[in-house]
Amino acid sequence: MIATGLAGKVVIVTGGAAGIGKTTALAFAGEGCRVAVWDLDPRGEEVAAACQKAGGEGRFFRVDVSQKAQVEDATAQVVALWGGVDVLVNNAGIVRDGQLVKFKEGQLVGSMTDEQWEAVIGVNLCGVFNCTRAVAKVMVPQGRGVILNASSVVGLYGNFGQTNYVASKAGVIGMTRVWARELGRYGIRVNAVAPGFVKTEMLAAVPQRILDEMVSHTPLRRLGEPEDIAQAYLWLASDAASFVTGAVLSVDGGLVVGT
Repeated sequence: MIATGLAGKVVIVTGGAAGIGKTTALAFAGEGCRVAVWDLDPRGEEVAAACQKAGGEGRFFRVDVSQKAQVEDATAQVVALWGGVDVLVNNAGIVRDGQLVKFKEGQLVGSMTDEQWEAVIGVNLCGVFNCTRAVAKVMVPQGRGVILNASSVVGLYGNFGQTNYVASKAGVIGMTRVWARELGRYGIRVNAVAPGFVKTEMLAAVPQRILDEMVSHTPLRRLGEPEDIAQAYLWLASDAASFVTGAVLSVDGGLVVGT
């Protein structure tokens, strides 16, 4: 087993109440970390309690990452509680799918709304910016830290009906590379993980035929599990990845090369 060097580290996981975020929070807790679960979903309380049972510490903070003041206040609370921040996992994300414009028999029948665009950009892109800016202010004086951003394979190659989501995830990749350049001199590593299609609540409403098609385009012939992504975050945060920054790690079963 690889020694992670994570015991006692303070970790913030946004969107930590369910899915990949929950699994990631528990994975860090299993390494003996002190985990701040940020979410609007009250199930975050249960995840924080589970972190205690997993071998670490856990606290739930009700945070809307799209709201700068809430993010800054929660960051201050984490620092007051545990003395700093060692790892930030920018996992929070939403989808509001729709075609840019939709025509039927030559007639415009729909388009992506301003609300759909702004909601996704607000959480998936502005939320990552808000959280990273707040936490970087803590990490720079410490002279250390790891920032991990959730992108997506669709941020690399696009996806039908997801202008807003793809724009946010491509933007995350761009910000990751900028921050790796800016923050590396302070001992802060910044990387992104680009998951493929993973078994979470986001896929619950997807018809089986679409899921089967996703699997057929994936060389490993399966959907991802939340644990696949959590383990990638764990490795990138660990001492084993101490010379890795500015990277985008695709955890997609080979989806990009299989497309």
